[in-house]
Amino acid sequence: MIMVIYVDIDETICKTQGTNYATAVPINGNISIINKLYKEGNEIIYWTARGTKSGIDWRETTLEQLKNWGALHSELKFGKPAYDLLICDKSINSLEFFQIKSI
Repeated sequence: MIMVIYVDIDETICKTQGTNYATAVPINGNISIINKLYKEGNEIIYWTARGTKSGIDWRETTLEQLKNWGALHSELKFGKPAYDLLICDKSINSLEFFQIKSI
């Protein structure tokens, strides 16, 4: 089954120190798993809260990072809400997801 998969960026496919996104370091294993899903025909949409609170436009930096990291995707979206807890029937914690997928 082909799926539309929204993927967070910070602390999901990269390690970030606070809101200093320019110095984020990729988590290559996680990127490889997402790339595999993309190559299987799934739509991968990276969705980030970068700049949601500060109003800073991180689009150029983020696009360059995704390119440099080899993070395949269908689309990049900004405006993800800044929240502490997401309750949703279709959600999975990124740590659990990547643990399952790497087995």
